[in-house]
Amino acid sequence: MRSDTADRSEQLSMMRTTVHDGWHLSAVDGPVPDSLAGRLLPAQVPGSAHLDLMAAGVIADPYLDRHESDLEWAHRVDWRYSTTFRAEAPRPGERVELVFDGIDTVGIIELNGHVVGHTANMHRGYRFDVREVLHEGRNDLTVTLKSALAYAEEMEDRLGRRQRAYPHPYNAIRKMACSFGWDWGPDLQTAGLWKPVRLERWDTVRLARVRPLATVQPDGTGRIDVHLELDRADDRADDRADDRAYTVVAKVNGHEERAAVTGDTATITVTVPGARLWWPVGYGEQPLYDLTVTVLPGDDPAAGPADVVRRRVGFRTVTVDTGPDEIGTPFTFVVNGTRIFAKGANWIPDDHFLTRVTRERVAHRIDQAVNANMNMLRVWGGGIYESDDFYDVCDERGVLVWQDFPFACAFYAEEEPLRSEVEAEARENVTRLAAHPSLVLWNGNNENLPAYHDWGWQEDLRGRSWGLGYYTDLLPGILAELDPTRPYAPGSPYSPGDLPPNDQDHGTRHEWDVWNVVDYTHYRDHVPRFCAEFGFQAPPTWATLTRWIHDEPLTPASPSFLHHQKAHDGNRNLHRGLAPHLPVPADFEDWHWATQLNQARAVALGVEHFRSWWPRTAGALVWQLNDCWPAVSWSIVDSEERPKPLYYAVKHAFAPRLLTVQPRDGRPTLIAVNDLDEPWTAKIVATRQTFAGSIRAHGEFPLTVEPRSITRLDLPDDLLEPVDASSEVLVVTTADARTHHFFAEDRDLAYHPAPLSATVDRVAGGYRVGVQAASYTRDIVVLADKVAPDAIVDDMLVSLAAGETFTFHVHTATTLRRPAELASARVLRHANAIASRSHVSSASGTHGVGQTVEPAVVRSRPLQ
Repeated sequence: MRSDTADRSEQLSMMRTTVHDGWHLSAVDGPVPDSLAGRLLPAQVPGSAHLDLMAAGVIADPYLDRHESDLEWAHRVDWRYSTTFRAEAPRPGERVELVFDGIDTVGIIELNGHVVGHTANMHRGYRFDVREVLHEGRNDLTVTLKSALAYAEEMEDRLGRRQRAYPHPYNAIRKMACSFGWDWGPDLQTAGLWKPVRLERWDTVRLARVRPLATVQPDGTGRIDVHLELDRADDRADDRADDRAYTVVAKVNGHEERAAVTGDTATITVTVPGARLWWPVGYGEQPLYDLTVTVLPGDDPAAGPADVVRRRVGFRTVTVDTGPDEIGTPFTFVVNGTRIFAKGANWIPDDHFLTRVTRERVAHRIDQAVNANMNMLRVWGGGIYESDDFYDVCDERGVLVWQDFPFACAFYAEEEPLRSEVEAEARENVTRLAAHPSLVLWNGNNENLPAYHDWGWQEDLRGRSWGLGYYTDLLPGILAELDPTRPYAPGSPYSPGDLPPNDQDHGTRHEWDVWNVVDYTHYRDHVPRFCAEFGFQAPPTWATLTRWIHDEPLTPASPSFLHHQKAHDGNRNLHRGLAPHLPVPADFEDWHWATQLNQARAVALGVEHFRSWWPRTAGALVWQLNDCWPAVSWSIVDSEERPKPLYYAVKHAFAPRLLTVQPRDGRPTLIAVNDLDEPWTAKIVATRQTFAGSIRAHGEFPLTVEPRSITRLDLPDDLLEPVDASSEVLVVTTADARTHHFFAEDRDLAYHPAPLSATVDRVAGGYRVGVQAASYTRDIVVLADKVAPDAIVDDMLVSLAAGETFTFHVHTATTLRRPAELASARVLRHANAIASRSHVSSASGTHGVGQTVEPAVVRSRPLQ
């Protein structure tokens, strides 16, 4: 065991000691394979059984090819974690508890042969009093984890079957729903001790809960109401119980308040005059203040603290404007009195094996979101309440967090034992997350309201509960008690009253007809008040795909590729979505690029459409930012942390200043979006030109857009009426924004198939790829991961008019043996070749086919 208090300057009477060493794993019941029967394997805690099996060489990585299917036996196995640790016997009057911050999921905990507790909820922690069973010296600890699937089936038999989107009864157990498989994730049903384990002992008092609620008074004074609960070591209900007064001290930014606490609860208010406000990224800075709460055993200033808790807080106000207007019901976040357009994405668990998600990885992913001009992430309800690291980094970066309670795409029983577990997890996590200024919304569930109203599921309920009481009574009641400072929505999508939950004029909307039924141009059919989900699929980057999938030949229908495509009719939808815009290539590598391009085009069109309707539409959250394994999915960044072309499309579409051509009143109209605090004053230059570069029409116009506003500009007819729609483009530019508008779909355009020449230079930190267009070239990318797996390109999806140049910067630690590959036809790609059906072998001779590119000039320059 290791003491967590060793690095503290103060000597606390409260002792917390981790129990992370010496663990072993064994399979104790169920369809255990012969290769595992009777074996005791080293185990990592925190960790999971699958990771321990991989480390021991018992199973192959389930992310690889089709190995996930080989592990169905594990769904019904019971696992046992065991360790021994040394400890001192409890002293008279000392309290000793065994604490598990997170157990996945159905556990029986035994210490020295005594059952000290049971668990059945992955989303909460557990504490067990072990004063009567802890020994002096050696102690034996075991945790037996029963099959989560078997338990869920048992609960379903007891409480009655309720509809869900996927086969396993994930709605009958409080466990990460997507652990049972989703349309982008594997079905592995993890088991393990996934959060820290420790022994806590104290002989006076500990701070059991600290819940700081930050507000801002009208005069700008910051206020922290610190709600706390004490847990006294001697908690017996007799005259010997501890009834002493303790002194609690709360400090923020040099301001201190103290109070004598005679009971078990107290509230201490600390004010910070002139507190600096915390703002979302793009709206201001993110000052954070250290809060320290100390409990002292009495009024003796020389006495050491009994316990200390530290938090970081930020001062800001947040509401959601849902006041009815002439259209319907808005859904607009208002932070510090400023109305915000929410630019962001949905967040799923960043790895199916949660303990592999480090703070560094979380920070990188959130930085990727910020660098793509996002200001909000929605923690989706089929996953987990995220780690403290996630919210800490969002606090630091200014990323607003929309937090779902973990209910998704299913009906949920409201009877025991589930109801008590739901209440316990909600109370624990609301308290845990209360200090974070980034958290701006609690949301009751994901898509359960339309499941009842629109999906035809209610007919099978036969009067049984389905979760509505959670969303309209239990959860808002807990929030009213524990966190009245934040807004709450009963679900997503949600419309008030008796309206259909997905009504475009009221509340939040999910837009999925585009992926499932209609072409992506139909995003423009609806103008939602807030679009909380919309998206389009594509494969992961080439380096990620070929690391994990090894079919020969590799095709969209090859077995392992299809195994990583979890969406129903996923490939059919990819082809259906591609065909109206681009030919469907026969070559797999071309198909891979074409579907990635189409994903980028589809989502960018949706984002620009939604932004063009501000303030009627007040948010666009793309589904989804990240992946939990290497999959064909809707993600912006794949499971290896590599950005897809979609990443760059989203970055452009969420740019602070945006020009976009949108249909208004039956004609293309220029919309200028200014998402900055300063007015946008510029000169617009618009040309209708041929792909060869001849100017057919020209116009220059003044542009003024007020801060955080949009402006509509009607363009003259001569810019909108091509002589030859197949070979002309409208290019509209200012000094800091640009857009291109076409008069036909790509497949009908007469692009030059080989319009580029290129140079490659070695520079500090990587390579520079310079391109020049002899003819109009649309959506140029450098798929550099094909030649250097660590390579990241600073920009993609760049379109050039005839005669224009652009330089891509490729950041890599790899020294390329053949730098010219960065300009080869399989790496330096664009839409022209796909649309023109010019399928010729690349000059470099690499496998795959694509556009012809003039041979690159490769130069070595001094590293700078």
